[in-house]
Amino acid sequence: MSKQTSWIAGINAVAAAVEHDAGNVREVLLEAGAKNPRIAEIESEARRREIDVRRVNQQALDGVAGGLRHQGAAARYVAAKTWDEHDLAAMVEAAGGSALVLVLDGVQDPHNLGACLRSAAAAGATAVVIPKDKAVQVNATVRKTSAGAADTVPVVRATNLARTLRDLQKQGVWIHGLAGDVDASLYCLDLRGNVALVLGGEADGLRRLTREHCDSLARIPMPGGFESLNVSVATGVALFEAVRQRLPG
Repeated sequence: MSKQTSWIAGINAVAAAVEHDAGNVREVLLEAGAKNPRIAEIESEARRREIDVRRVNQQALDGVAGGLRHQGAAARYVAAKTWDEHDLAAMVEAAGGSALVLVLDGVQDPHNLGACLRSAAAAGATAVVIPKDKAVQVNATVRKTSAGAADTVPVVRATNLARTLRDLQKQGVWIHGLAGDVDASLYCLDLRGNVALVLGGEADGLRRLTREHCDSLARIPMPGGFESLNVSVATGVALFEAVRQRLPG
């Protein structure tokens, strides 16, 4: 698990952190003499939220930005807790045969990821797995949208999603992917026991390699004729079908 401060840079990134996640912003650095009115807005909002603000020269901003385009604004930010894939095995083991893992294959929109994390936390999910690359990470907008879930449900960042799915299978976890182009229904799956539910990104759904590592593929029946649901809505439907099946009696 890691939880540490890091520097975020750029007007939009700093403004979002100050607006949506002020409690995790330790200080804001702004370029002295900057004429951009948004810099003044960030300073005003940060001071209103009692965040330390310093006006510094461009060289100081260049130093903390680490090569990122800072546009005259940077902030020291407490990153959300994340786990590496090697931590996942212990989480599954601790679930005692009833692990419920959500795997998101390339979600790009931070509002969608935040909503998925909120559903996962409400469903009592064991963990949420996201790729380290080519997917949105847990940023200020995600944390705001998740209503706190981003800091309560374990988020595992996987370097190689296919390998992570194989490792889950070796632990006896059944991998069920959701896809709109198959005949099997979600409601025909047995979602008790150790289960991982895999959903794809907004544009392309599950990637080919991810599909190939699923034990089964199923769709959410939609009598209304739509071809697909928003990924966060589909996540909620799938997770709470698992919850329904696991209820006693």
